[in-house]
Amino acid sequence: MSEAEDRELDALQAALAAEHAAVYGYGVVGGRIGEERRAEARAAYDAHRARRDVLARDVRDLGGRPVAAAAGYALPFAVPDQRAAARLAAELEDRVAGVYSDLVRAAGGERRAAAAQALREAAVRAVRWRGGSVAFPGLAERAGTAGAPATPTA
Repeated sequence: MSEAEDRELDALQAALAAEHAAVYGYGVVGGRIGEERRAEARAAYDAHRARRDVLARDVRDLGGRPVAAAAGYALPFAVPDQRAAARLAAELEDRVAGVYSDLVRAAGGERRAAAAQALREAAVRAVRWRGGSVAFPGLAERAGTAGAPATPTA
């Protein structure tokens, strides 16, 4: 495998891991979010599950073994209510946008286009959850100004 293919595979695995964490996180969001935003949370959950499945296939297509989801993930903060659930959803989307920005850089062709689309969708969802936008979605995470990614717990 070439160095470029290794970078692409690493970026795909990172995106897959982020999607696993987002699916888990949206399970928490769905349990705490109010009825008026439940459909939005469900749509995001479904979108992340679909992206996760595509990424797993892409990893296999490059000869890799898809990274497995952790049994649990440490949340970046407590989520006791609807407001915190919306904040968590925005955080999840920011983190996903960050890894997709890496995949855009590492991939080419159709995978790059798909990663750019996923980045855009995550950024739009983050704005909706947050109620405001950031200048360059995904870049704050790379600069170390955002919190650390959700980490798996054993």
